[in-house]
Amino acid sequence: MKCPFCHHDETKVTDSRASQDHAIRRRRECLDCGRRFTTYEKVEEAPLKVIKKDGNRVPFDRHNIRAGLEKACFKRPVSDEQIEEIVNKVETDVYQNFEREVPSPYIGERVFNILRGVDQVAFVRFASVYREFKDVNDFVEELEPMLRDPDRR
Repeated sequence: MKCPFCHHDETKVTDSRASQDHAIRRRRECLDCGRRFTTYEKVEEAPLKVIKKDGNRVPFDRHNIRAGLEKACFKRPVSDEQIEEIVNKVETDVYQNFEREVPSPYIGERVFNILRGVDQVAFVRFASVYREFKDVNDFVEELEPMLRDPDRR
């Protein structure tokens, strides 16, 4: 690893640990100038593709999940930390269960099921887009199980 300050080719690792975004955080020290810096190493994987409903394949992008969650949780008591936790859970699940391609309905169902336990209004908002509700009857069908089960309220 080349020192970003003096460009010397030799450094030593003083600390190494896993970070939250599936990377390895390494604290390094230059053997020439003695300055310290941090690097993040991430395993280079074959890019995971998402198979959309229309059959198109697009690269997996966690930011798309986050954007959908932010819309569903707009003006709701759901923190950025909770949204990030949901995104991390879904991303981890996808990478654990798929190697090259993942169907978009799998991702949607995963978000759907987690969001149901976080905020019911955000859940219904997400469901209305994800399940492509056509009219109010679709909302009623989705809400009936929650209204019947007092533990879900």
